[in-house]
Amino acid sequence: MSLYSALYAGVSGLSAQSSAMAGVADNITNINTVGYKGVQTEFRTLVTDGRSRTSYSAGGVSAAPSALVSKQGLLQASSSQTDIAIDGAGFFVTRSGTGPGSEVAFTRAGSFKPDAEGYLRNTSGLYLQGFRLDNNGNYPDTGDLDALEPIRLSELTGTATATTKLEVRANLNSTEAAYTGAYAAGDMAAGTLAPQFSRSLDIYDAQGNSHRVTMGFVKRGANEWAAEIYAVPASDVTAAGGLLASGTVRFNPDGSLDRAASTPALFGNLTVGWTNGAGSAPIALNLGDDDGLNGLTQFASESALISSIVDGGMLGNLASVEISKTGVVSAIFDDGTAKAVFQLPIATFPNPDGLVRLSGNAYGLSAQSGNVAINKPGVLGSGDIASGSLEASNVDLAQEFTNMIRFQRAYSASSKIITTVDDMLQEVSNLKR
Repeated sequence: MSLYSALYAGVSGLSAQSSAMAGVADNITNINTVGYKGVQTEFRTLVTDGRSRTSYSAGGVSAAPSALVSKQGLLQASSSQTDIAIDGAGFFVTRSGTGPGSEVAFTRAGSFKPDAEGYLRNTSGLYLQGFRLDNNGNYPDTGDLDALEPIRLSELTGTATATTKLEVRANLNSTEAAYTGAYAAGDMAAGTLAPQFSRSLDIYDAQGNSHRVTMGFVKRGANEWAAEIYAVPASDVTAAGGLLASGTVRFNPDGSLDRAASTPALFGNLTVGWTNGAGSAPIALNLGDDDGLNGLTQFASESALISSIVDGGMLGNLASVEISKTGVVSAIFDDGTAKAVFQLPIATFPNPDGLVRLSGNAYGLSAQSGNVAINKPGVLGSGDIASGSLEASNVDLAQEFTNMIRFQRAYSASSKIITTVDDMLQEVSNLKR
């Protein structure tokens, strides 16, 4: 009898509208949850027999909830530099624990704070993951989730890092008289030839020990200078005579650096072996760009060191954490030293709306989402990192209250179906009287 199918259809309506109201309740209660993605409930029909032409059997309706994961919420400013948001597509990679076997979860909730052990965790207790950088700022960009580590910066306190960068900006006096005597590489390091201009800088080995390195210059002709980089004392290094690099520096007629005509060894990596057994890292020499004025120059003014930048040394107490737009996590120490330690990846999916919702405002892989792709922020469709920001919930409160009215009315209407069918069945029962 079709009346019974109408009764069941009314029951399905009650169930579907109840499910939709549950979605509204979740959305409203999470209106202030960072990175929350609202649930949108749609409905689909249930058909018992679509081929019938003489009678109709009601099938009813069922709810089809779906999360609006791909819809971004507004970015809001935060007072914490470790609060981060993604401006664009993608998710932060997190784990439920610090071990490599912990469950992986993907989230947009970027309210990360250092815990008692120094790990960055969000309000759901998930540990932020990243690639560890080496001394040159490189990492294994393989897209492998197992290569990620929980981000922890407090372990750097009291450690040391070797010098990896030596940047110098200096002027060599163009009016200096050219030295016409015999010259061989290493004369300045050996002390047999006094440089016309020299400056000493301190660089550091991997144990934090300071070593003195001198850059010496002697003019050999118009727009041409002999240059040496050597250790003082020479016994600090394994290089013969303490000579680390030597060659010729040439300048253009306008006083800018003619790097193309200069000795390449003065503009490459400086490899140092320390006699104290401490480790070292290749030191990138930055003495200026070709045809540039940002390094060595030659003008008619006194030879002078304008500025120098040398990294490395002992690391003090951790003062703050900075996260760049490209996802580089740097530790800032109380002595002003900064060290890039981790690279944050961004996880993207072919269908982010197909991800499985997990407790803690996180998501997991599913057959509908597709495989995860791990890339740097801003690469291949990945969003950029917004430091000092949080992504607000993407729920529209006015729309949710409107939906609440709609679902409440539909629920009442479905209940009317049941009471009406009950009255009709009562009439059928009365036929026997």
